[in-house]
This record gives sequence, C-alpha cells and structure tokens, in this order.
Amino acid sequence: MSDMARRGFVTGGTWCVDRNRVVEFWPGEDGLVEILEEQARGGGSACNLALGIRRLDAGMPVETIGVVGDDENGRLLHAAAAAHGIDATGLTVVAGAPTQFTDAYTSRRSGRRTHIFRAGAADALTPDHFDFAATSGRILHLGLPGIHARMDGAWGDAANGWVATLRKARRAGLLTNLELCSVPAERLAALVRPCLPELDLLVVNDVEIGAIAGMATCDHGETDTAACLRAARAVLASGAMRLVAVHFPRGAIAVARDGTVAAKASVRVPEAEIAGANGAGDAFASGFLYGFHEGWETARALALAHAAAAVSLRSIGTTDAIETWQDCLDIACRWGWREELTGLG
Repeated sequence: MSDMARRGFVTGGTWCVDRNRVVEFWPGEDGLVEILEEQARGGGSACNLALGIRRLDAGMPVETIGVVGDDENGRLLHAAAAAHGIDATGLTVVAGAPTQFTDAYTSRRSGRRTHIFRAGAADALTPDHFDFAATSGRILHLGLPGIHARMDGAWGDAANGWVATLRKARRAGLLTNLELCSVPAERLAALVRPCLPELDLLVVNDVEIGAIAGMATCDHGETDTAACLRAARAVLASGAMRLVAVHFPRGAIAVARDGTVAAKASVRVPEAEIAGANGAGDAFASGFLYGFHEGWETARALALAHAAAAVSLRSIGTTDAIETWQDCLDIACRWGWREELTGLG
C-alpha cells in the first residue's frame, strides 16, 4: 500500500497523566508557593497528538501504541482515548508499575513551565510493543526520546529503540515523525541523530533543532531565525526527511528536500486569553501534521499549526481548548498575526 493510499495517524510512545498546576511563580529551593488551580489530564506526545488530531477533525482515524500501569491513572488514559474515538488496542497495561505521570507547573507571573515526572511503566516500552502489520494509517508520530529507559538503549543492531521502531514503521509503509522533549542538548543529539535516516518528517522547536545540529539558535532567550534556518538545513541534509519544520514564539519555518523554504508568523494571542503554554508544541505538531496529511501547501499547514497552538493556550491542559481546524483558523484570523518573519535570505 502506498503512503497516499493510507489515511490516518498512529501515535506511539508517551502516554502519561499530566497533573497540571498553576502557581503565581516558581519558587526557589526551600521556597513556598500556593497552587491556584489544578487538574488531571492525559499528556505526553502520543496522547496529545492523538487527542489533538481528533479535536481538529473528529473523522480522522487515529490509533495509538504505548504502555500504562494497572492503576487509576492508566484507566484515566484509556477513558480519554475512548472518549475521543481513538483506537487504543495498542495501549498495553503493564502490571506492577505505576502509569507515568508529570507534575506540570505553570507560573502565572512568567508563563513558563516546569515539568517533574516519574517514568514508571514507561520504562517498560520497547520496539516489541509496536506492531504495524494491520494498520492502514499514513503517519507515525513517535516520542519521547530521553524518558523511556529501554527505548533509549541499544536494540539489536540499532543505536536505540527509537531507530528500531522507526525502521519497522517505514518498512510497514508509514511516514515517520519524531517528537522531542526538554532533555539536555547533548543527550538529545545522541538519541536523535541516529534516527534521522529513518525519518520522513521532523517538527521541532528552536532549541531542539539547535541541539540536533550542534548550533546556537537562541541568544539570551531570543530566537535567531536565520540560525534556525541554517540548523534546519544542516539536519535535513544529514537525514532522510522530506521536510523539517521549526517553531518558536514569533513564528515557524519549514525547509523541504528541494530547498524550498516556507515561513509563517505566529498568532497575536490576546493576553487575557492565555491560561498556560503546556502542550502548545504538541498542538503545533497536530496542526502541521494534519495539514501535511491533507496535502495542503506548507504555508497553510504552518498557519493551522500556529492556530492550533494559539487556541490551546486558553487552557492549562494540553488539548482541552483545541477546536476543529476550521474554528482554529477562524479564531487565529480574528486575533490576527504577528509581523512576518525577516532575515531568511
């Protein structure tokens, strides 16, 4: 089956429970701060992309693969998948270990996020959990390197379990994308570089593309757009990707194999609409991969990616505020867009 004859998404890897909490500010050690708001929701790359895609388009087939514990959190995640119409046949229950969870704190004062996690059952995930024989999905969205012990280690003749899983997916006819998280740059590069020959797409942020390329892409918290473009081109040249997309607060760029560059500024989100940034990167990936799946021009896919990320900011959860793709674009157009990106010559 050719990739164009396929339809839908397979999400694989991290399913965890996010214990989302809002505090006035993040305290130093020995400090004290009150929790102002909290909720428990599904989180992790496989969960967030699956739920995000279904919220963008309730008719899009989505199936998922991962591991959870035999506990209340595991049942919460299975219930979330069922409520969104996700095929969770591949969401395996592991006895004797707790479901992975993350305490996800958002500072109301700065808008910054701090994540503290326990891997639990997630450390049991291996390439053997991934069976693509029966799927007719088109795109595998896999993550997160750095927080799954057995996947992070060598697997057979593969540098790590991520490489082995991506190879398996491509042999089954799927296109592949890899989601990353905030592990130290050297660790991220060591895990991801061996994966590049097995990827068809790579959607990352400004810090992550710099880590993979071994280049500085941010200066004192400010994104260097031209440096991101150089890093994206370098990473593209060292892998098999059709396209590399890089997002950052002011916008995003995408570089195709033929050298074509697309750029789109982000949405000018009203300050009063922002509740938290947790999951905004996953929402961006949901919008971009949905547009790619549907054959949109890259610039339009970037616009939807920004729109999905923007509307997701209205909730402290990762996916609660995402709406249909049409409504996301309508809201983004109503709020307006930032100034177009420059310095990409």
